[in-house]
Amino acid sequence: MISFPNCKINIGLNIVGKRTDGFHNIETVFYPLSLCDALEVLPAPDNAGDQFILYGMEMEDDQEQNLCMKALRLIQKEIAVQPLKIVLMKKIPVGAGLGGGSSDAAYTLKMVNTFSSAGYSDDQLIEMSSKLGSDCAFFILNKPVFASGKGDQMTPVSLSLAGYTIVVVKPPVFVSTAEAYSGTTPSVPERSLKELIQLPVAEWCDVIKNDFEETIFLHHPEIEAIKQKMYDMGAVYASMSGSGSSVFGIFSKSLNAPKAFPGCFYHEEKVK
Repeated sequence: MISFPNCKINIGLNIVGKRTDGFHNIETVFYPLSLCDALEVLPAPDNAGDQFILYGMEMEDDQEQNLCMKALRLIQKEIAVQPLKIVLMKKIPVGAGLGGGSSDAAYTLKMVNTFSSAGYSDDQLIEMSSKLGSDCAFFILNKPVFASGKGDQMTPVSLSLAGYTIVVVKPPVFVSTAEAYSGTTPSVPERSLKELIQLPVAEWCDVIKNDFEETIFLHHPEIEAIKQKMYDMGAVYASMSGSGSSVFGIFSKSLNAPKAFPGCFYHEEKVK
C-alpha cells in the first residue's frame, strides 16, 4: 500500500495569546500543496517486528522518534496490528514550515487504519492525530481550513487558488520553534484572518501577515531576501510559511526560475 503525503503552506499567521500550558494560541490558514513524500506500508518479513526505513534524509538513531512510528504505536495501543514495514521517501524539506513530518504521521494513521481494517472514522483519526502534533489533523482533512487554538482547532474555509502558480523556496537555514517565538509579542489583530482570507489575493500583501517574520528576518536576512525577490519577480503575494524557513510566492503565471535561488530547495506547481 503506497500513498503520497503532501505538504501545506500557512497563509497568514497571527500569534494571538500565550496559553497556560506553555503553548501559544494562533490563527492561520492551512492550504494544501501537491509537493509530497512517498510512504509505503506492507507486512513485515516473517519473524520480524515492525520496521521503519527512511530514504532522502538521515534517520535518528532511535527509529521510534520518527512520527510515522509514533503514529503506528498510537494505533497499536488501541488494536492489534500485525508487524509492519514502513518505508518513507522524503521529498518535502524538513524544518521548512511545510508540515512534512505531520503529514507523514497523519498518512501513516490513515494507511494503518485501512491496512488493518480498523474502521476508524475521520473524526476518530483527527482525535488520534492531535496527540502527535498540532497540525497533524489538517492532513486528515487535507482541504483549506482556518486554524486556531494551537493550530488544532480547524474550520473549513472557502478558498481556491486555482489558476495561480505557487513557488516554494527553502534556503539551507534551520529555524527552531524556540527561536521563532523569541521576540514575538502576542496580540489580537483588529480583523480576523478568517475574514481577511476572503479578500482578493491581490489585496493580501497589505493585510495578511506572518507574525514570525519580524523576528526571523532580523536573524536570517537571507529568508527576507527570498521574499523580496519573489515580489521583484512578480508575485501577487509572498510570505514565509509557518515558522519557516521556507517562503512561498503566489504568481499569476509560471515562473520556472530555480536558478534565481541558488543553493535553495525549489518547488513550483500550477494549482488546479
